[in-house]
Amino acid sequence: MSRRRPAPTLLWGGALAGLLVATALAAPLLAPYDPAEQLDPPAGLYRPPGTVLAAVHLAGGGWRLADRVRRTAEGLEIERLGQAETLPADQVSNLTARGVADRRVFLLGSDRFGRDLASRVLYGTRVSLAVGLLAVALALTLGVAVGSAAAIGGRLADAVLMRGVDALMAFPWLFLMMALSAFLHPGPGLIVVILGATGWMAISRLTRAEILSLQNREFILAARGLGLSPFAILWRHLLPNAYTPAAIRATLQIADMILLEAALSFLGLGLQPPIPSWGNMISEGQDVLLQSWWVATFPGAALALTVIAFNLLADGLQDTFNPRAATLPRL
Repeated sequence: MSRRRPAPTLLWGGALAGLLVATALAAPLLAPYDPAEQLDPPAGLYRPPGTVLAAVHLAGGGWRLADRVRRTAEGLEIERLGQAETLPADQVSNLTARGVADRRVFLLGSDRFGRDLASRVLYGTRVSLAVGLLAVALALTLGVAVGSAAAIGGRLADAVLMRGVDALMAFPWLFLMMALSAFLHPGPGLIVVILGATGWMAISRLTRAEILSLQNREFILAARGLGLSPFAILWRHLLPNAYTPAAIRATLQIADMILLEAALSFLGLGLQPPIPSWGNMISEGQDVLLQSWWVATFPGAALALTVIAFNLLADGLQDTFNPRAATLPRL
């Protein structure tokens, strides 16, 4: 029996998603600076990508960023904010024969507080993926539990649970998120709970439909004949054969969760600064989009790449495990 070859979209999506997860895990190693560090806001704000500044470490413990430095007999002459200034040698702790030993490199530019955008985008990958994956894990758990209970609980349980699911799905999801976020002022943990606790309905319907389609199969009838309890049949036979559509839907929903978290943060209802969320970074850059395009462009590009990666992964799973289905329905 030949093995089914994985769809190309599965390979591309899996590679991109794996790269994003690896980047999120390695963010502390890859990020050049602390994402919340404001070294010298007046001189560091809205610096374009590729800017290199001299970092002058003052003896009192502060820092000054300078466009140019020159060693003099008296100490150090620096040019910052369009003005020249001379610092005595005993006021500079990182003085060298040619200037200063430290540099500040803004690879992707800086924001309005002089924070390094590359570091914030990398740490934003951690935040967005953690929120998306944990919220989907919660939604998958709730959806499978409710769908299974509706499928094996009898007509009354099925009617009550599914009508409740229909009522929840009739309410606009984004408006529900906005209302809960505005009322609760959530942090990262509560954002995960809000997204997961309101995003399980489609998964529950898929799980119910799959289990109902399996209940009259020969191997299920044989299990009943052996005297297995309904829960044992569900756990050993029904769920292992019904998980594929729910898993594909959950993979697709990771992108939806990340987009929702970014939308809430963009509107000021999600994660608040200084937590580096792609949504609040895009929000900070919207007012200076023409003058400082990089502030919103790079977090937006990271968000788009993440959504594309998980959509490709979901489509690849669908094509590999259910090749007869042209597209994955969005319920």
